[in-house]
Amino acid sequence: MIKGSNRIPFSITLIFLLLLSSCNSSVVYTSSTSMGQETWKLMDIATFKVPVTDTINSNNVIFTIRSGTAYPFRNIFLFVTTLSPDGKKITDTLQYNLADEKGKWYGKGFGDIHELNLPYKSNIYFPVKGIYEFKIQHGMRVENLKGVYDFGLRIEKIRK
Repeated sequence: MIKGSNRIPFSITLIFLLLLSSCNSSVVYTSSTSMGQETWKLMDIATFKVPVTDTINSNNVIFTIRSGTAYPFRNIFLFVTTLSPDGKKITDTLQYNLADEKGKWYGKGFGDIHELNLPYKSNIYFPVKGIYEFKIQHGMRVENLKGVYDFGLRIEKIRK
């Protein structure tokens, strides 16, 4: 019997699963806004202008927040306004938990920085082509939200 022979099928299986999962979605837009002095000020609205040319395939819209241990809460409230190319406007108020009751941060992290993906919209279609504008403002009860390094938006096309 050859040593390590069980690793080959496992490696092939792992590669196959990675390729399969990468076929299910692809990133069509990604961007982030850095917060000066690791503080998200109330008047600092993260704005993303997303060019959309595909009105057939469905998409997932995901926010990404990178925060540090100076962040004083375990959750975050967001005001999200989406403006479509035809002038339609939708505003949502959202709440996300960033840590559990014991203070353990969700997501991945290294050192002081924790990164968490926050699902916003799943399996949606953009009805018209053009520039969609996403404006995100924090909705916490403090003006200067310390411990936020940056905030991002990612749109993934769902492949069928």
